[in-house]
Amino acid sequence: MHWLNKVVAGVLPSVPKAIVRRVSARYIAGESLEDAVRTVRELNRQGMCATLDVLGEFVTSESEARRAGAEYRNLLGAIHREGLDTNVSLKLTQMGLKIDPELCFDVTRGIVEEAHRLENFVRIDMEDSSCTDETLRIHRRLLELYPGRVGVVIQAYLKRSAADVRDLAAQGARVRLCKGIYIEAPEIAYRDSLEVNRNYLALLTDLLERGVHTGIATHDERLVEPSYDIIRRLGLSKDRYEFQMLLGVRESLRRAIVAAGHELRVYVPYGSHWYAYSLRRLKENPQVAGHVLRGIWNRHD
Repeated sequence: MHWLNKVVAGVLPSVPKAIVRRVSARYIAGESLEDAVRTVRELNRQGMCATLDVLGEFVTSESEARRAGAEYRNLLGAIHREGLDTNVSLKLTQMGLKIDPELCFDVTRGIVEEAHRLENFVRIDMEDSSCTDETLRIHRRLLELYPGRVGVVIQAYLKRSAADVRDLAAQGARVRLCKGIYIEAPEIAYRDSLEVNRNYLALLTDLLERGVHTGIATHDERLVEPSYDIIRRLGLSKDRYEFQMLLGVRESLRRAIVAAGHELRVYVPYGSHWYAYSLRRLKENPQVAGHVLRGIWNRHD
C-alpha cells in the first residue's frame, strides 16, 4: 500500500477539510489557546516540556505581522499565568520577513522582549533556503540584545550548516538541530537519507563538543541511538541538551526517550491556520496520508 499512500498524499488538497482535520488532529492541539494550554498541561504531567507554535507563515501585510506578534506576546503571558513548562517557536515569514526584514525584526524583538521579561525563551524556526541568511542575521541581532532568551534552528540537509554551526557556537547560541523538510536543489542540500543522517550526527557532535545547548530534534531511531552514544562519550549533564519531537509522532519512541532519563520537548502547534500545516505534515508522511483514504471510505459506510 506504500504507493497508494503516496498517491493519496498527492491529492490531499482535494480531500474534504473535515477528513483532513480528523486525521491531522494527532498533530495539532486545536484552534484555540485553551486547546494549547490543555495539551501542554497533559505533556507536563507526563514529564515532558513543550514548545508552542501559533500556526501561520508567509503573511502579506504589516497588519498581519503585527497581529501575529501580539498573539505571541499574549501566548507568553498565558504560559506565565498558567505556570506551564513550555517555551515558544515562531516562523519569521509569519512576522513579515518577506515583506520587510526590518519590520520582521521589530515584531520579533517585541516577542523576545516579552519572553525576557517573563523569563521564557523563543525559538526561531528555519524555513526554506531563501530565508536562511536573513533568519540567521535577525537571530544574531536579537541574541546580542537578549542573551539566552532566543535560539535558532539548523537543518542538517543543508551543506552550509557546518559553517553556520561554527558561527552560532561562537555567538553563544542555543540550537535546535533537525533534518530539514523543504525541497532544495542538490547544489545546496543533501538528498540521500544516509548522507543527511551522517551530516546530522557530525553536526550534533560539533555542537555538543563546542558546548552549545542543543535540541536533538528527530523521530529517527537511527539518530536517537547514536545521539545517546555521543552524550555518554562527552559525559554531558541533562542541562546541556534535550530531545525534541513533534506532537503525535512516534509516541512510543517519545516515551522511551523519557524513560531512558533524557529531557524531551514536544512541539505543539495550534491555531486557525491548521489546514495548511496539516497538508504539509501529511505530505511529509504518506503512511499517515493513507489514513485519509480510510477516513473517506468510513464516511460512506
